[in-house]
Amino acid sequence: QVQLVESGGGSVRTGGSLRLSCVVSGRTFSNYAMGWFRQAPGKEREFVAAIAFSGDNTDYAASVKGRFTIARVNAESALYLQMNNLEPEDTAVYYCAQYRNGVYAGQPLYWGKGTPVTVSS
Repeated sequence: QVQLVESGGGSVRTGGSLRLSCVVSGRTFSNYAMGWFRQAPGKEREFVAAIAFSGDNTDYAASVKGRFTIARVNAESALYLQMNNLEPEDTAVYYCAQYRNGVYAGQPLYWGKGTPVTVSS
């Protein structure tokens, strides 16, 4: 079965950085678009960033653009999210997700269990 395992979450102060990782197994990683989503306490899950199967195309939520960078290494079946200049509003559980095909359209098909990020002021 498809498994997505996130890591790299933690607690940082405002302005700090974290790098999230997601390793995928059970499906040919290089064929599928990938994304990061997050869910803050008491809020609905929201889109953060996405990357096409080849890595050539990316998309970001307006709230993270310029601060977060999504990347993938297909040879390692790995997805990354570099988060810089973190703000308390970035506090959430971050989820790795795999889309149905090579482009990030519609809702993802598979989800990880999430990794928590806490940003304190």
